[in-house]
Amino acid sequence: MKVDRRLLAHAWEARLALILTVGLGLLAGVALVGQAYLLSQAVSRAFLDGQGLDRLHSLLAAFLGLSLARGALTWGSDTAAGRIAGRVKGELRQRLAAHLVELGPAYVRGERSGELTNTLVEGIEALDAYVRQYLPQLALAALVPLTVLLFVFPLDWISGLVLLFTAPLIPLFMVLIGNTADALTRRQWTALSRLSAHFLDVLQGLATLKLLGRSREQVQDIAQVSDQFRQMTMGVLRVAFLSALALELVATISTAIVAVQIGLRLLYGQLAFADAFFVLLLAPEFYLPLRTLGTRFHAGMEGVAAAQRIFDILETPSLVSSPPAGRCQPLPSEMHLRFEGVHYAYDAGQRPALRGLDLEIAPGEKVALVGPSGAGKSTVAYLLLRFIEPQSGTIRVAGRALRDLGATAWRQRLAWVPQDPFLFQGTVADNIRLGRPDAPFERVRWAARQAQAQAFIEALPQGYDTPLGERGFRLSGGEAQRIALARAFLKDAPLLILDEATANLDPEVEDLVQGAIERLLQGRTALIIAHRLGTVRHADRIVVLGEGRVLQQGTHDSLLRQGGLYQRLVGAALQGGAA
Repeated sequence: MKVDRRLLAHAWEARLALILTVGLGLLAGVALVGQAYLLSQAVSRAFLDGQGLDRLHSLLAAFLGLSLARGALTWGSDTAAGRIAGRVKGELRQRLAAHLVELGPAYVRGERSGELTNTLVEGIEALDAYVRQYLPQLALAALVPLTVLLFVFPLDWISGLVLLFTAPLIPLFMVLIGNTADALTRRQWTALSRLSAHFLDVLQGLATLKLLGRSREQVQDIAQVSDQFRQMTMGVLRVAFLSALALELVATISTAIVAVQIGLRLLYGQLAFADAFFVLLLAPEFYLPLRTLGTRFHAGMEGVAAAQRIFDILETPSLVSSPPAGRCQPLPSEMHLRFEGVHYAYDAGQRPALRGLDLEIAPGEKVALVGPSGAGKSTVAYLLLRFIEPQSGTIRVAGRALRDLGATAWRQRLAWVPQDPFLFQGTVADNIRLGRPDAPFERVRWAARQAQAQAFIEALPQGYDTPLGERGFRLSGGEAQRIALARAFLKDAPLLILDEATANLDPEVEDLVQGAIERLLQGRTALIIAHRLGTVRHADRIVVLGEGRVLQQGTHDSLLRQGGLYQRLVGAALQGGAA
């Protein structure tokens, strides 16, 4: 299967462990055949030949030894299978997390975070039964019955033919019922992913829902979705139980056919007792690996559904291309940025954002981008952050193409303060250290002081060691914004991107943040994304974007004299009280 190859493609240790699992399982099957032979010989000699226990010591000792060996081989096979599952899950989880980071916000914004989290956590865990149980059993279901046939055919070819022709009935029924189970399991996994995404969205928006008085409605919605998921799960279980019944019925009937024909031939003296008893002991064990495969097939189908989604994400090409490590050009010392005919469109070219943008930012210059919604301001920031790449045109840094610079190394040279900063689960100090994890505590305190954040941080119960919830739970918007500014101070990058860092703040807090921004801008090249016009006072030059192009540029006063779009934006801002 394609999924099998992809699961083991990058884990050579897992492939070796799979070979070991199957090999030990096969040896356990050989030991089982040996046990059946010794038992049949012991019974024949004791009851037909009249030999006493003193004559059977060697057979019984060998039987006991094979029992111990079979137990050890089975334990070793299970242990190796557990190693496969652990190795594959660990590597896939690392690859999936790293690839999501590589895809960046441009990809994640188009997905539901709850669904991605469910895939990263529950989806990886769902592979356990598939890798640990189903994959090894798939090989054992073919090898162990063949091993039994190799011993049965020389003794009784008729029984061998019966076993050979009845064995395919079990896989046939498994495939017929399994197709239905597969479709139901995929629907169940999709429903679980949607339920996870919806539940996380409700939790993250619970405060807003309570303010609007709509929180109790979500209880009914979650109950309804949960009940739908329950019904899907019960449907999968019904098919699984039906499959188990069918496989047990086929195996029981097949074993009965073998027993009946052996009994008749033994009755008429056409088969020796020891040989008949040996074959009869092996008949149930011949069908057991096939029945086990049918049972584990249903246990592994959830893993297959999860694996399809995992590999859909892993095979999504990165929106940013980086040259090999040895071919990356060295980072320039000065931040001289130039956009040359840059085009970019979202939704497979259906929604153009930039249409041949030409823009230059000199070293140390502070440039503010203004324009109506959809003009391409955020797209310019995403291009500089290398979350996306130009679809045509070139961005140059000191004459070098930005795409020829390593994305990770380039991001170390810039700091980004977004409009809605994300604070992670961890302490206040950990959140400030996000851009420079090895920074000493004194530098963390210095950065907080520069960002006007030290006062409220020291007022927290544990100061800088106070744990914050995800998205900055227990902090106000202004406090979270000052934490983001402290990150930028601590990183001390030569290029700064400000994406409306004073939005949604009350006047008193906005004055504090504005003062911190003025200190942060000193001595740096800066791009200021201004959704409102209150932040353009920090800029040396204002660039007006419209329909993905530069329409006007200059100082505030010169642009007002020119009229045009900037004048209309200022007029609208004055009417809205935002200027």
